[in-house]
Amino acid sequence: MHNTTILTPATLPSLARRVSDCHKGLLGHALIVAGGAGMGGASLLAAQSCLRLGAGLVSLATWPEHVSASLARQPEIMVRAVLQAAELQPLLVQASVVLVGPGLGQDDWATSLLAAVACTEVAQIWDADALNLLAQDYRRRPTQSAWILTPHPGEAARLLNCSVTEIQAQREQSALSIAHKYQAVVVLKGAHTVIANSEQRICLCQQGHPVMAGAGFGDVLGGVIAALVAQGMELFEACCLAVYIHAKAGEKLAVYGRGAAAGDLLAPMRQELEQLCPITG
Repeated sequence: MHNTTILTPATLPSLARRVSDCHKGLLGHALIVAGGAGMGGASLLAAQSCLRLGAGLVSLATWPEHVSASLARQPEIMVRAVLQAAELQPLLVQASVVLVGPGLGQDDWATSLLAAVACTEVAQIWDADALNLLAQDYRRRPTQSAWILTPHPGEAARLLNCSVTEIQAQREQSALSIAHKYQAVVVLKGAHTVIANSEQRICLCQQGHPVMAGAGFGDVLGGVIAALVAQGMELFEACCLAVYIHAKAGEKLAVYGRGAAAGDLLAPMRQELEQLCPITG
C-alpha cells in the first residue's frame, strides 16, 4: 500500500538559497543530449529551460545542423555538434546531470548516444525518444546511475507493454509499476502528473491546465528537472518541485487562452520558483 502526497506549497521540497559568494561552479553543469536531424526545437527548449531555472552551466550536444540556430537564440548555452558517440565523452565527464532524449530520434546516431549516456555514472533523466528506445530493449538501461524517467501516457504504455487506456485508468499504480520495473524515479506526465519511486513513494500534482496540451511542454519540464538536480536537489524532490512550478506556470498562461507556446513558460516558471524558494534572504 502507498500513501499519496498532494503537492502544495506546504508539502513541496525547497531549493536551497544561494550563499553570498555563490558562483556558477557551485550550481552544477547540465548536459542536454538531444535534437536529431530536423528536431532542433526540442533540444533548444530543454536547454533553455535548464538555463533559465538556474543551472550554473548548460551544454547541449546535438546534430550539427542545429548549432548555429541554437547559439543565435541562446548564446549562454554551450552548443556542441556531435556526430559520433565518442565526441560525447568529454562532455559526459564534465556533467553533474544529463538529460537525454528530446527530439533525439531512434536511428543509429540516437542509439549510440544513448548507449554512451547509459555507461556513465552521472545522474540522468530519460525523456521522449530515450524512453522509446528503452521500451524496445530493457538492456539499454544504465546499471550504475541514479535516474529519472519522464513518460507521457503513450511512452508509459510502451514501457509496461500495455495500452494507454490501462495507463490512464490507474495512473498512480502505473507510475509505481514503471518505477519498480526500471528502479527509477518516474514522472508520469499529463493531467494530474504523478511522481513515484521504487520505494512506493508517490506524489500527485493537481495543478496545470489544458492550455499546456501542445508541442514542447514536456521538453521544457525535462530541462527544469535537470536544472534542479544540477543545483543539488535529490532526484525525487527535484521532480516534485519541477512538476509543480511547470504546472503553475501553465495556469498563468491560461488567462491568455489558446495558442500558448512551450517557450512562454520560461518567465512564469522563474517567477514561481522565486516565490516558492527565494534565491537569497
